[in-house]
Amino acid sequence: MTNPGTDPLNPQMHTEQSYHGFEVQKVTPLDAIGGYCYALAHRATGARYIHISRDDGENAFGVGLKTVPQDASGVAHILEHTVLCGSKAYPVRDPFFAMLKRSLSTFMNAFTASDWTLYPFATQNQKDFYNLLDVYLDAVFFPRLDALSFRQEGHRVEFEPEADGREALVFKGVVYNEMKGAMSSPDQVLGRSLLNALYPDTTYRHNSGGDPRAIPDLTHDGLQQFHQRHYHPSNAYFYSYGSFPLADHLAFIEEKVLQHFSAIDPQTTVANQLRWTTPREVTYYYPIAPGEDAARRCQIGLGWLTADIQDTFEVLALSLLEQILLGNQASPLRQALMQSELGSSLADASGFDADNRDTLFFCGLKNVAPEDAPAIEKLILTTLETLATEGIDPALIESALHQIEFHRREITNSPYPYGLKLLLLITSTWLHGGQPESLLDLDPALQRLQRALDRGSFFEERIRSYFLDNPHRVRFQLLPDDQMQSTEAARETARLEKIETRLTDAERATIREDAQALKQRQETQEDLAVLPTLKRSDIPPVVPTVAASPLGTADGIRCYDLPTGGIFYLTGALRLPPLADADLPLTSFFAYAFTRLGTRRRDYADLSRRIDRYTGGIDLALQTRTLYDPAGTPQPFLTLNGKCLERHQPRLFELLAELAGEVVFTDLAQLRRVLLEYRSGLERAVVNNGHRLAISLASRNLTPSARLHECWYGVHQLRAIKALSDQVAEADMARLAEDLSRLHRQLFQPRNLELALTGGSMSLEAALPRVADLKTHLPAPCGTDAETIYTTEQERVREGWQTSTAVAFVAQAFACVRYQHADAPALAAMAKMLRSLYLHREIREKGGAYGGFALYNPEDGIFALGSYRDPHIVRTIQIFGGASDFIAAGDFTNEDIKEAILQVCADIDKPDAPGAAARKAFFRQMLGLTDEARQQFKARLLALDRPALQAAAQRYFVGAPENRATAVIASGEALDRANVELGEQLLEKHEI
Repeated sequence: MTNPGTDPLNPQMHTEQSYHGFEVQKVTPLDAIGGYCYALAHRATGARYIHISRDDGENAFGVGLKTVPQDASGVAHILEHTVLCGSKAYPVRDPFFAMLKRSLSTFMNAFTASDWTLYPFATQNQKDFYNLLDVYLDAVFFPRLDALSFRQEGHRVEFEPEADGREALVFKGVVYNEMKGAMSSPDQVLGRSLLNALYPDTTYRHNSGGDPRAIPDLTHDGLQQFHQRHYHPSNAYFYSYGSFPLADHLAFIEEKVLQHFSAIDPQTTVANQLRWTTPREVTYYYPIAPGEDAARRCQIGLGWLTADIQDTFEVLALSLLEQILLGNQASPLRQALMQSELGSSLADASGFDADNRDTLFFCGLKNVAPEDAPAIEKLILTTLETLATEGIDPALIESALHQIEFHRREITNSPYPYGLKLLLLITSTWLHGGQPESLLDLDPALQRLQRALDRGSFFEERIRSYFLDNPHRVRFQLLPDDQMQSTEAARETARLEKIETRLTDAERATIREDAQALKQRQETQEDLAVLPTLKRSDIPPVVPTVAASPLGTADGIRCYDLPTGGIFYLTGALRLPPLADADLPLTSFFAYAFTRLGTRRRDYADLSRRIDRYTGGIDLALQTRTLYDPAGTPQPFLTLNGKCLERHQPRLFELLAELAGEVVFTDLAQLRRVLLEYRSGLERAVVNNGHRLAISLASRNLTPSARLHECWYGVHQLRAIKALSDQVAEADMARLAEDLSRLHRQLFQPRNLELALTGGSMSLEAALPRVADLKTHLPAPCGTDAETIYTTEQERVREGWQTSTAVAFVAQAFACVRYQHADAPALAAMAKMLRSLYLHREIREKGGAYGGFALYNPEDGIFALGSYRDPHIVRTIQIFGGASDFIAAGDFTNEDIKEAILQVCADIDKPDAPGAAARKAFFRQMLGLTDEARQQFKARLLALDRPALQAAAQRYFVGAPENRATAVIASGEALDRANVELGEQLLEKHEI
């Protein structure tokens, strides 16, 4: 029996011992993150378990299951939704969503991948951990899976009234509409089509999320059968992370679940794809709006099947090869593709994908002409042949290895809690029979890699074996089709008409009865007392704070002495001076282009190599913020962020000084490439983040900061960049370069710069003299003729924005009070209550949209309502109008108020890694938000009662619809239909 080292959190755990039916098979120290990895197996069922023991209060759990679809009906995806609609111990219609309100969780969700489904959560509270664990386990292993839940989440047909008074049969269902939205997005279409092309003989050829054409083929019985085989402990992979004792987790899972099952063979092993002997060519299509210009709207590239995911050493090698070939502006394959000027940016899904049993590599270009496919193929293969023959620049290999080292060291909670990031790192390998600890402890693999590198030609050999000599390759084309949306709509209509003509009177009656039964269930006020919950007394009364060190408090420098694991962070904030209106849209592109264009002493490729070789990243970004003063003064910032291993701190400062003082915009060819790449990213966001863009549109005239946000990050930024990038002649680029140079001189002013430094004490002391040197490299002061730009208009918008999408994104917004006001905590709580008590039911459950939500922005004093991947426009606008009546009526309980407070406090208390925590503290100080004010806000929140909420609801929601701004992003046809119904309250149409 062994336990390498001593784990103070689980000192009794040793290999070859059994605990609550689990045998400890392996214990691996994880020195890089200061933890231990336990691998266990359950004797009776064969369930697997990984626990990462680490002194981190944000504990996490997940249970994963191999889910292997045999068609494109979306069975795994629909099952993921439906198991969360009530279970044996918790027979309420949505225990998962209800627990969002009864918890202090830092994360709750579920994911469906191509061949696995995962149910993860994270929380800092031990009582909360076991509350959530109980609900999750019961949902996964003992769900009700009743027919009504299947119809709500998956698909159903209903009769729906039309504008002319007649009824039409329509498809409904949350997943059905979600996937209609997903398949409107070119990147989603490309990713799923690429799997179909490269894996024609395995489960990956099917759209695991569900093809809207195939989703209606799934039966309720088929869903239940899929659950019976796939959601069994013999097919389950349990995971936990953090400081809570492992033995307690094992006992809980054994008692709640595993003792009730015996072992089975779930038959979920995914076989390797049979390898081809010759390459293939494939073509797929994605929708664009009718009449939209299809010229140069293709995506073309090459895709290869590469290593088996079980071979973690080769997966590591391919991950590094991706960084070498595509990872930065100097990467040779990326550079060759971009300098060809055949397209605007790398194709979606470019890179190495290690999520499937056989891994894949894809690269190509987007916004290309179809006739350029042979040229793109030849360019890729020629570039790879040159690298394999002539060798790879050793500096690129060093940079790739440095990036591996940096990201192993850096512990972050973004975009997921750290424990769940580790889970997502190992899931695919683990579920396919690989060794997850080999991904958590890379030292042996890196040592083996170094020995191989010393022998020479390591990566060159892999280029030849995985790419040049690998016949399992496709030349992939994704072409635009401006008739696809109408063709799919006509196909759907024809299918529904065929169904309707065959309906008997009894079947019509059943459809109406089912619709009524579902509506009745959705409107029933359930007793949720059966679900576990926290109390107000479980909420920590104080807000988390980060104190600055006494070091460097003069000259606008704040130091944060925090345990960062040997990483140094720098954030520089430049308060923006007044700028002319004409310069506003350009400022966001300036920030994007800043690190991509080179300096007076080195070109963009050399600069990019050095950034990757010595840092964890340098970037420039805009923040649209508002001071916490009585006037709500807008205060935009330009933020310069950099991070590095402590030993590379001198190099980081050298690079920052070079960029800040010597950036140039004279490489007009690279400037054009960067501009087109930036535009491509903005276009991609429209369908994927339509809800955020709609809220930005609706909010833009409410405050100066909201106007700036829309100008820099919203639809208006995309429109401005489209206009700019439609003029790319050399003279146009020369004028753009002059404008960017002028902006650089105006924005980088020494007097405007404040800095936050984060790291260990020795690192901070070493940084202070380097800060002084950095400031000397800033441009000489340069004035501006502009007087002020930070104003806003009074007009409330009511707009529809046209794009190519099969679903809609609907938003409304109105101005209210800000953080310091006594009503601010009530508004924060009301946003949570509106979402959980009203919008979720009306927009998601009844309306079939993927989601409906309410947001309160206390910094700006803006309240917003929104929907995501929504099949309705007019109905949703009406629901938003009804939100005022709902909240003003006060039809909520003290328990509802407590649950809203829990949700707001979960946001307030969500932990941050040291670098992010210090950065937030720094900006709070710059904006005038004191820890005392934060504590006062939380105290008022914890003291909220019904009278205070009702009074606030009357003040801000009665009469609010007249003051609301409305913005919708949808197809032109959907906007036209909505305007017919809206009558005089038309949406003013615009094109994105």
